[in-house]
Amino acid sequence: MASDQAPTEATTADTYEEFEDRVERISNVSNAAGVLRWDQEVVMPEGGTPARAQQLSTLSSISHELLTAEETGELLADLESDSLPEERAAIVREVRRRYDRETSVPGELVEEISETTANAHPTWKRARETDDFEEFAPVLEKLVELKREYAEYVDPDADPYAVLFADYEPYIDLETAERVLDRLRDRLVPLIDAIEDADADLETAAFAGTFDDDDQEALARDVLDSLGYDWDRGRLDTAPHPFSSGTQFDARVTTRFDEEDLLGSITSTIHEFGHANYTLGLPDDGYGTPLGEARDLSVHESQSRLWENHVGRSRPFWEHFLPVARERFPELEDVTPEEAYESANQVYDDNLIRVEADELTYHLHIVIRFEIERALISGDLEVSEVPQVWNDKYEEYLGVRPDTDADGCLQDIHWSHGSFGYFPTYSLGSVLAAQLYAAAEDELGELDDDVRNGEFDELNGWLRENVHQHGKRYTTPELIERATGDGFTADYFLEYVESKYGELYDLEEY
Repeated sequence: MASDQAPTEATTADTYEEFEDRVERISNVSNAAGVLRWDQEVVMPEGGTPARAQQLSTLSSISHELLTAEETGELLADLESDSLPEERAAIVREVRRRYDRETSVPGELVEEISETTANAHPTWKRARETDDFEEFAPVLEKLVELKREYAEYVDPDADPYAVLFADYEPYIDLETAERVLDRLRDRLVPLIDAIEDADADLETAAFAGTFDDDDQEALARDVLDSLGYDWDRGRLDTAPHPFSSGTQFDARVTTRFDEEDLLGSITSTIHEFGHANYTLGLPDDGYGTPLGEARDLSVHESQSRLWENHVGRSRPFWEHFLPVARERFPELEDVTPEEAYESANQVYDDNLIRVEADELTYHLHIVIRFEIERALISGDLEVSEVPQVWNDKYEEYLGVRPDTDADGCLQDIHWSHGSFGYFPTYSLGSVLAAQLYAAAEDELGELDDDVRNGEFDELNGWLRENVHQHGKRYTTPELIERATGDGFTADYFLEYVESKYGELYDLEEY
């Protein structure tokens, strides 16, 4: 019997080795494109755009051809007919999902989307700098058209926006995302209203002043040092829209500096650290396969929001970090940790900029983008109408109206990437961050003393063990269940913000 099985086992092993080699080649092409995109957004001269667009388009085409080749389909079919170990089965599952989606989309369309987005980035950047939506509008129209076409190929019977959302969050369905967003809006709006009517006298100007960019960069490096960023596998740069990108061997952080917004540079740096820290926590031996890749954007965002909000906006963090900030900026000498904490958590619904929004109103910014891009993709909204509808929604939801499109519908980079369906993951990630932090404290005990002492190894170790090390081994709901012992829920987030802001603003009803 054993001799009859041996050839089959050997064949399976050979097939899997060939399959994994192909998967790793696809991953390396994609990762090389990621470095080129980082370069384009951080250091590439603007004149390099035509060549860069072609380079990215070619790499996108190569990756697509490798994934959708007949050989890939045959390898998947062979492996799916065999009994595989759990980790290998997970890799096959993830590649099968990508294969099925991409084989439904013509290579020419994939290449056109890639080239269009590469050219769209500098167009968006100029339009934002010159407050000229009409310059960006034709590119946005083209991207909406291409993404509708893409969704039609993937699943002609589905809501096209649901198809696009699944590119960023494949295992939490759009209906669940909508329920979460609706629940946040229903609970946060009255909380924000109560805060607006509150008599609490919070310090809001602890970080008022003018702060040199070079000194802010030095402080940003202090922040990253304090949190434990691995400089051997990372770097810090600036970009108009902060982001993090890379692999477990090279996870880079970008931030931005405004001489009148020291707090903003600190929180955005911590946010991007959260992303990079997750990437750096992925297993080295999983590199090149889904086991070495992050579990999609809701989980990724949970890491950045956990570090930014649950750590970086906490009272213990400012007890720890304010002395460091004073060394760089002596003008903060008279600021107390409590004043820093209050300033870091003020709620202001008159803010136009999502990345500068407070922890509560932030989600209304997400709702606005979600509603607009759903209408764009469905055809219920024309691109030319976006500025007006955007401004109307800001006035309705936040009571403030942008004076310029640069502060309005041109503020985000995502649409220039063709990233329709991306925005809900920001709120989903915030919700998951609260659930994960609560689970960590359930197991480790309250973390306030660790944060107060600048000791983050225990928290990070918990995240490494329960989230990072698994890569894409589990689906998102499975990962959440394993890490927290509970299904995905907004309960922890709502309890967290209602308790925190009820105490801060002395709200009796909370």
